[in-house]
Amino acid sequence: MPPTSANRSLYCGGVFDWDVSEKRLDELNALVESDAVWNDPQAAQKLMRERNKLAGQMEAIRALDRELADGIELVEIGEAEGDEPLVLDALIGLKAARDRAAAAELQALLSGEADGNDCYVEFNSGAGGTESQDWTSMLRRMYVRWANARGFGVEELDEHQGEEAGIKSATVLIKGENAYGWLKNEAGVHRLVRISPFDSNARRHTSFASVWVYPVIDDKIEIDIADKDVRVDTFRASGAGGQHVNKTDSAIRLTHIPTGIVVSCQAERSQHKNRATAWNMLRARLYEAELQKREAEQNAIEATKTEIGWGRQIRSYVLQPYQMVKDLRTEVETSDTQGVLDGDLDAFMAAALAMKLKQDEEAA
Repeated sequence: MPPTSANRSLYCGGVFDWDVSEKRLDELNALVESDAVWNDPQAAQKLMRERNKLAGQMEAIRALDRELADGIELVEIGEAEGDEPLVLDALIGLKAARDRAAAAELQALLSGEADGNDCYVEFNSGAGGTESQDWTSMLRRMYVRWANARGFGVEELDEHQGEEAGIKSATVLIKGENAYGWLKNEAGVHRLVRISPFDSNARRHTSFASVWVYPVIDDKIEIDIADKDVRVDTFRASGAGGQHVNKTDSAIRLTHIPTGIVVSCQAERSQHKNRATAWNMLRARLYEAELQKREAEQNAIEATKTEIGWGRQIRSYVLQPYQMVKDLRTEVETSDTQGVLDGDLDAFMAAALAMKLKQDEEAA
């Protein structure tokens, strides 16, 4: 039995349509029970993942609905019988249910076309040499730790090390449920203020690095790229990797001539595997560029990448003269700078998702 409409809106902010979801679940159940679908194991696995995810969401709502009804009934019984401990226990249970409902509401915000997909995260240092390159390395560590804490998989695809320390650029693949949905609002310029460990006079420095996020494209999203529009370059992989990596042109760089988008991959020893990964990355970049174009048209604003500096910073990380991380879009801030740098980013991501939903509703 479905929850009441009032309770449904409590759990999911009105963005979870029970009737539509129930109909889709019936369709998925019929598909996975069909012998024909299992002729394509990969497609069958995707259907099973969608079915299990949807069934889990619906069962969570049913459970919350039962807890709400039971909690209200216990409060009424306790008040009628003057049983204060019973009322207190029931209120504690209702508060716990409310917290779970808030988490479910946040999860329901991840409903974009590609939100459920894995994603690529690209890091680039700004002007400032070693200082910015070290900051770029810190950012990569921060997001990798965030992913690890969630049980997501992380693959290092590309890295260009700095001359003295840190990295000039890097790309990682993060694999997990709703990876792109969680990370998509992290794209932008990140600013660090600290006493530089590379300055012998211990002066305070400001550094910039950019983070760009784009989803892995699956077979539900078609991106056509003409071969004539892509320049393919091979080069020797840099960094550690053994004699084979250092002596063969196994790394691949693709340049999409019409847009100027460049991707590269040197994660594998096989040039063939690096080429395949690079093409997937290019499709993902072009898809993300199309999403930005749609958003720019909808909001009548420029949504392209800018210089890695003051122009488009989304968050400041101040380590000196005080401790503060502040998101400049949502105003969420914390003095636990070490926790944030160790990957505690959920509060910032949740606020950005809620803000984006509000903007979309106002635009509509």
